[in-house]
Amino acid sequence: MEVLERTKGARAGGASSRSQLHHMSHPHRQPGAQRRLLGALALFFIALPWLSLKLHYRLPQPLIEQFNAQTNLPQLSEQAILSHAQHLSESIGFRTVGTREHALGDLWMLEQVTALKEECEKLVASSPRKLECEVWRQEGNGTHRFDMMNKLVYKNYVQLSNIVMRLSDGTPTGKEHAILVNAHLDSTLPSPGAADDALAVGVMIECIRVFIHTPEWEPTHAIVFLFNNAEETLQDGSHLFATQHDIISSVRAVINLEAAGSTGPELLFQATSNEMIEAYSHVPWPFGTVLANDVFSSGIILSDTDFRQFEQYRNLTGLDMAVVGDSYKYHTRKDLVEYIEPGVAQHMADNAFALLKFLSSAESPLPHMESPTPPSTVYFAILGRYFIWWSFDTAKKLYASTFLVSIVLALGTSSQQQAALLPRAMLGVVGSILGAMAGANFVAFVMAKVLGNGMAWYSREWLCIALYGPPALAGAILVQLLITLRVPTPSRLKLESATMTSLHLLFASASLGLQSLGIGSAAHIYFLSMSSLAAMIYDFACKSFSGTYSNPVRFGTYFIGQFIPLTLGVEVAATLLDIFVPLTGRMGEVAPVEHIIASITAFLVFFVLPFSIPFSHRFGRRVASAAVLALSLITVAAMMLFSLPTWSPFDAMHQKRFFALHTENITSGEFSLHIAAADAAPGFKTLVDSIAANFGLPGANANANIMDDWNSDWDTLYPFSQFLTPYKVAIPAPDPYVSPWAGKFKVTAVNDTFDSLQNTRSLTLQVDHPGLIWTVVAFDAHVLWWSLDDSPSPHTARHHVKEASFYGVDTWTLDLVIQLPPRAASSGPSGDRGLLVNFIGIEEKGMWPGKKAEREGPAMDLFEKIDRWLFDEMRDSVDAMFLGCVGGSITV
Repeated sequence: MEVLERTKGARAGGASSRSQLHHMSHPHRQPGAQRRLLGALALFFIALPWLSLKLHYRLPQPLIEQFNAQTNLPQLSEQAILSHAQHLSESIGFRTVGTREHALGDLWMLEQVTALKEECEKLVASSPRKLECEVWRQEGNGTHRFDMMNKLVYKNYVQLSNIVMRLSDGTPTGKEHAILVNAHLDSTLPSPGAADDALAVGVMIECIRVFIHTPEWEPTHAIVFLFNNAEETLQDGSHLFATQHDIISSVRAVINLEAAGSTGPELLFQATSNEMIEAYSHVPWPFGTVLANDVFSSGIILSDTDFRQFEQYRNLTGLDMAVVGDSYKYHTRKDLVEYIEPGVAQHMADNAFALLKFLSSAESPLPHMESPTPPSTVYFAILGRYFIWWSFDTAKKLYASTFLVSIVLALGTSSQQQAALLPRAMLGVVGSILGAMAGANFVAFVMAKVLGNGMAWYSREWLCIALYGPPALAGAILVQLLITLRVPTPSRLKLESATMTSLHLLFASASLGLQSLGIGSAAHIYFLSMSSLAAMIYDFACKSFSGTYSNPVRFGTYFIGQFIPLTLGVEVAATLLDIFVPLTGRMGEVAPVEHIIASITAFLVFFVLPFSIPFSHRFGRRVASAAVLALSLITVAAMMLFSLPTWSPFDAMHQKRFFALHTENITSGEFSLHIAAADAAPGFKTLVDSIAANFGLPGANANANIMDDWNSDWDTLYPFSQFLTPYKVAIPAPDPYVSPWAGKFKVTAVNDTFDSLQNTRSLTLQVDHPGLIWTVVAFDAHVLWWSLDDSPSPHTARHHVKEASFYGVDTWTLDLVIQLPPRAASSGPSGDRGLLVNFIGIEEKGMWPGKKAEREGPAMDLFEKIDRWLFDEMRDSVDAMFLGCVGGSITV
């Protein structure tokens, strides 16, 4: 009995000791207080991101009237801007380069600036103002090389035009230094282009009107407004101005206005000098960070703007700004004014006007920008109203100081036991980042490869958070569970504090390391380090004040530590997802879009919720294990939801991109339908088979094609065609039908000579294409010289030369000198001297729906039927681009 009583006493004493240790370690943990604190923390995690997003997407109030009723002064009117955009995109319509509508847009723009010039002259005539308004319609021919997607594309354009207007004080001194603002008048093949880029055209027209109607406004430096007329044909219009206009030599900087979406603030996504970054600080609605600049400059986003031509050919600096929200409608039929969010035009106009007003003033840096300083500036906008920037040198000093302070603070405030845990905690923090990546990417693999439901999140930018956020967080916490193995229970209570210290040291060291590499986006990591530093100081101060250093991390520490991640982090997340999620619908089937989005989501989870890592230790292994289990169950539930047969990644406002070419081969007499998609979502083959069954020859199959440089059927869209997954369907020839193209669309060799000594052939390749636009010739040859403005490849290669011409221009030429193979010396023109040329073009009246009002040819009849069928079968979830093409091949 005595032995038994002693055993009971020992057990009771042990339980009592553990209980005392528990309460000593967590003296403030009372159930009621704990619940209230958790409730406050939950409210904090909801309210702060909500407020951050509200401010992130905030837009100015749209103005209707063009003159202020109280002051009678001119003001920028969103209604006027949208009226211009609507006229271009809907009254004139699809302004594809080479079409009649493109010519109408050119004429309309010339009429607008001519009328503004006349207004300007009347106002100046009745006042002593020093203001001169000049207008040009530039027209010219040119060639240039356009590298894109690791492909070489050569451009040849004929009689393309630009509309130019300059405001100055009328003196040679006032015209010596100018700021150029650019937007493009044309739209791309399947789109009316309301946001891209008629919106910016309207903004520029309104800026001109307000400037000339503002009493006593006189520019110290000139403003050049360039309405370029061929951006969508790989920036031919801006190339024409940058290389051939007389006044380009006076331009010191460029502001390019673009759109890849129709909602939200206009994003500053490229800034190429310190002077222009400082100039941007004068805008009323700043929106952008160095992160966007770093992402775009990295080449991850396979897109480009006219800004490239001014950089490449004139070494100009400037700002590239674009509307990017809801880019699901970018380059689609639904790029219409009705989908442009109220306030978007006002935001772009207010910012553009403020920039132009400052840069044309006496305070402008333009006279000192003949050799602009390459960007070495950290910059970011806060809450859509405040713009902050500092130099890279300042950043290095600031980050280094913070890092040194962090080391001292970490070592000085850690107990011996905590210090011993720091290496394990640091390893755990890094491991949690990898664990988050692994968790999200494992689910991505299952969704794409096992369940066959890739891109299930596509229809909303935030849905990827619902699918990949929980497994990312579960992976991060699971690693924290693993590092507690073989750690004695009393020491585990110190892991929370050690992990928080390690988290801060990681942020401080990473920000310094990245900035040392010249990556300005390190600032975002630095902000996290400042947040975690403030949290550590608060925790240490509370413990110092109470004298209880052995207590766990104070609960309020998490409020302080998470403040910046929940504000800045949510803004970063919104920007990245707005750009990357819709972009996945244009990246092609081969791109690992599921893993790209999963990885971005895992990064954002860590960026927005970094303190979830130390917090996972707060309640012990049992609660952390339960959290991992709960997150895993949520993940499974999300995967099941996204895998339901009724779930679709596409809908009427978030459409699948579908490309169809009706091709008449005038060499073989064959008619075929080429179909492709630009995304990795499942179900496309089923859709193609249905189209083949309904519209192909009886028994015809949809045959998959290889997409490479020699697939000439898709040369019209080269190099973007490299993203597409193509199929070919044989279709019946129209009956009765006599081809109008056989004798009209032709490629011939003129001025053809052979040099037997050098074994070379010189010729002019002449392409006649009446009624066709966007013609392309492709051939394999060792070209020694040509009339293009860039040296050809030094060996035999596949060459693609794309044409863009003004409406009614039917001929273009290319001069070549070709190195022939040795045996060609004894061959005739039809032997080894012959050059096999693939050629293709688009019927000017064969594009659906852009040309349905003046349709011609059998392609349009087929397109109308397929379009109606797609609308009914797919419930308006497909945006189809239909092009009637004519092609063939010939040896010249």
